[in-house]
Amino acid sequence: MTHLLPFAAEVDEDKVTPGVLGFIVFAVMALAVWALMKSMNKQMGRIEFKEAPDPEQTPAATKETASGAANGAARGSAKGSAQD
Repeated sequence: MTHLLPFAAEVDEDKVTPGVLGFIVFAVMALAVWALMKSMNKQMGRIEFKEAPDPEQTPAATKETASGAANGAARGSAKGSAQD
């Protein structure tokens, strides 16, 4: 214990440091955040999301959109067969 006395004389009373306890608390918090992020990524990977149709869209508009898409697909296949 006497070999630590020279270091004790150099301690500044006005200087505050976190010390070993501060490091341990910070390390535990960092590990907790890492574990929570890992768990969150795992849970987010399990989610299957299907988007619901827009309730404000009218049924007539839905039919027009569907028929327009079908006509576009038919035109695209006709162009593809004409080029072959």
